[in-house]
Amino acid sequence: MPLKVEKQGKESSQNVLRRFSLKLRKSGLLLEARKKRFFKKKQSIPLKKRSALRRLAKKEEYLKQKKLGRV
Repeated sequence: MPLKVEKQGKESSQNVLRRFSLKLRKSGLLLEARKKRFFKKKQSIPLKKRSALRRLAKKEEYLKQKKLGRV
């Protein structure tokens, strides 16, 4: 669904650009494109659990090192 804005009579190019950007904002195409650009595929459940356990282990190790004064 391409957006089309044509110059009307003696309209300035800045005004045409303003109308185009307004039409683009209202269409929501830009938001949709940004969402698709930064889309991350969902992780599998076992992979999520493994990474959560790894995070917890790292946090515990950090707190242990902090208590010992090494951090």
